[in-house]
Amino acid sequence: MSRITDTFMRLKAEGRRALIPFIMAGDPDLNRTRELVVELARSGADIIELGVPFSDPIADGPVIQRASQRALRNPVGVSHVLEVVREARAETDVPVILFSYLNPLLRFGAERLGREAARAGVDGLLVTDLTPDESEEFYGAVTEGGLDSIYLAAPTSTEKRLRLIAGRAKGFIYAVSRTGVTGARAEMSNEAEALVARLRSLTDLPVAVGFGISSAKHVREVWRYADAAVVGSAIVAEMERRAGEPDFVSSIGRFTRNLLPAVD
Repeated sequence: MSRITDTFMRLKAEGRRALIPFIMAGDPDLNRTRELVVELARSGADIIELGVPFSDPIADGPVIQRASQRALRNPVGVSHVLEVVREARAETDVPVILFSYLNPLLRFGAERLGREAARAGVDGLLVTDLTPDESEEFYGAVTEGGLDSIYLAAPTSTEKRLRLIAGRAKGFIYAVSRTGVTGARAEMSNEAEALVARLRSLTDLPVAVGFGISSAKHVREVWRYADAAVVGSAIVAEMERRAGEPDFVSSIGRFTRNLLPAVD
């Protein structure tokens, strides 16, 4: 059983839902990325998404694009991201997912990625621009190392596409709350709940909802019908605002804790 599956099973037994924060590896630098992984785990993260910087993203809004550009100037590649996870594993066992585009992973090598990511302590992989019907060969090579293959499902996905995703995904399915790119929003889309219901009819896998979640209110709303809420742009924007501050890491921890809804 993977660490991701074990986490969702434990949370379900406890009657709880998951918080999944996203940060970009290498922003502002690799050392603080390692510190942030540990701090996020201590601050209520149940699973952590770690972005692999890429120069030509198509699903990311301006906040995450800027974070990727900052990381690339360091520069940061796949091997650096894996080393960050390996070092963080000395201090936390919270599951870590690599969130990436296909190009840097292909350059690294699928089979090599599977071996080295598993050895570093990575638990799953989500490739944003790899379509389900073209993913079998790549994920087949990568998951030899035991990584969970995580897929995106969108409100515009057909029933055929959702069935394919449900049949191939492992760990959980990432439901995109709305069409468009990532970015914090004042209000949640009502498309997400309908998409989760469609997925529930096809699979028993946990479903996480992301894109546009930026507050404890949003997290509470998503937890009402989904197994996890993913928060990315709001955290990355806070990192951008706090860059250079002496308590940078702890302040991001506080921001993450404030995303957790108050217990009734």
